[in-house]
Amino acid sequence: METSNRFLSRSELIGFAVLAVVIFVVLPVALDTFRLNLFGKYLTYAFVAIGLVLCWGAGGILSLGQGVFFGLGGYCMAMFLKLEASTPENTAIQSTPGIPDFMDWNQLTALPSWWQPFNSLAFALLAVVMVPVIFAFIIGVAMFTRRVGGVYFAIITQAFAAILTILIIGQQGYTGGVNGITDLRTLLGWDIRTDEAKEILYFVNGALLFVVLLAAQFVRKSKLGRLLIAMRDQEDRVRFSGYNVANFKIFVFCLGAAFAGIGGAMFTLQVGFMSPTLVGIVPSIEMVIFCAVGGRISILGAVYGALLVNWAKTTFSESFPELWLLGLGGLFIAVVMIFPNGLAGIYADYVAPRISKLFKKTSGGDLPGSANTPAE
Repeated sequence: METSNRFLSRSELIGFAVLAVVIFVVLPVALDTFRLNLFGKYLTYAFVAIGLVLCWGAGGILSLGQGVFFGLGGYCMAMFLKLEASTPENTAIQSTPGIPDFMDWNQLTALPSWWQPFNSLAFALLAVVMVPVIFAFIIGVAMFTRRVGGVYFAIITQAFAAILTILIIGQQGYTGGVNGITDLRTLLGWDIRTDEAKEILYFVNGALLFVVLLAAQFVRKSKLGRLLIAMRDQEDRVRFSGYNVANFKIFVFCLGAAFAGIGGAMFTLQVGFMSPTLVGIVPSIEMVIFCAVGGRISILGAVYGALLVNWAKTTFSESFPELWLLGLGGLFIAVVMIFPNGLAGIYADYVAPRISKLFKKTSGGDLPGSANTPAE
């Protein structure tokens, strides 16, 4: 008999295996390079959705500013790639060779000092995780130690997303402004624009996603995961039991920021640019919708939610560009009101019991993870 404290129950193990088959077998075989690269981009949003499952689904911390951390991670990677593309040979026609083109257009004559460490890939990779975590730590300490939560915290994080977007656009000479950082070509001399590179990056993206999934699963199954759920349901009771609630919230908020930063970096590599349009309020809200549609209590559901919503966005916005945002808002409202646990809840409530009955008729046993097996 399975116990609830196992790292992966049988049903979860099956879920991980099915997702691995979808990502590493089905999609690469069924799609051409262009479409596969699109789904690779969708998978980068799944990193954010997994972090939101921990923050919002487990901890009750609704952040409407996850685009901030996604963008920071993406910009850190883009800065390294842009510096590599800005060698004197590639920028010989500029008035100041050796600096990014947008700096030359804005009449900068030297690389800013805070750009210089990004000549190192090791520093850039460290910054991809640490810069979002540092920002999340500052926000978390400022908010959670003062017991700011609920809708107030959501609005404040939304304000941070708006502020960062305005700051990036306003500092055009240092950030590329509204156009962002574009024309990214190579990673240590490896051309990331080729079809072969895009396919390799897709598989790297999928592998990193499973690393993040396992890290999130470890948190969910640990004592911290149980405390997060307790704080979500009865925060005062947890506080009166002697736990420092603020520290736990800060930690999981920073962890979600780290996941988002990794997703942003992979987005930059997969797509080849980073812009402020991926940092602001609208993308941050969309990221919450990915989590809500997939199921805010399921890390696997969050991945499927990111894939499904982005596929629908690409498909339907081509035919109904003006109606898509209204449809997305309606989808979010419908999920919250009718199916609060998203796709994962629909599967658990309607699909799994029917599969279990079918399994019992054909084999005389229960399907692992069905309603007749011990609850997790």
